[in-house]
Amino acid sequence: MKRPDTIQNVTIHESGSRVPPGQFLTDKFPVLTYGSEPNVDIESWKLRIFGLVDKEIELDWAQFSSLEWETVDADFHCVTQWSALDQTWEGVSLRNVLRLVQPAAEARFVMIHSYGGYTTNLPLDLVLEEGLFAHKHMGEPLGKSHGWPLRFVVPSVYGWKSAKWVNGIELMAADAPGFWELRGYHNDGDPWKEERFWPELTR
Repeated sequence: MKRPDTIQNVTIHESGSRVPPGQFLTDKFPVLTYGSEPNVDIESWKLRIFGLVDKEIELDWAQFSSLEWETVDADFHCVTQWSALDQTWEGVSLRNVLRLVQPAAEARFVMIHSYGGYTTNLPLDLVLEEGLFAHKHMGEPLGKSHGWPLRFVVPSVYGWKSAKWVNGIELMAADAPGFWELRGYHNDGDPWKEERFWPELTR
């Protein structure tokens, strides 16, 4: 696997702070999971790319890990109000994965799919810029509880958008809510705007 230089993806607010409002700093990386943790067999694991693409494909682990890897340093902000600064992730960018297919011109959104039926939706232009399919965190392979073998990391939004145990990428023309978005979490999840829940739920 090829490993280019580390990419810095740290947001410094106009206030000069790296910590969004309503967040507290931790030097740990808590585990938060809805439901049971899947037992993923890397020998049978597949990453399916489908939806608005010229041809649906599936990558096994050998094919995925042969792609160009990147190392990203970024801060991580959880909707439950903790933030962990200077987190290092290693993996393959969505941008590089999508070079294997031809997205349709009308593709504007991505739904990330995971084992157990978890999904989360994101704008395509955002994840082309910063989305990373990470296999390592802080120099070590992801533990099972953190999404092994693959977690989709999007540093500029709350952590529920960084789906664990990823096995699918769906390209879509229209936006659609994912698992937590259907259950009241904000569609965008910008930590600097404290977009934790739909506005109707906070009144």
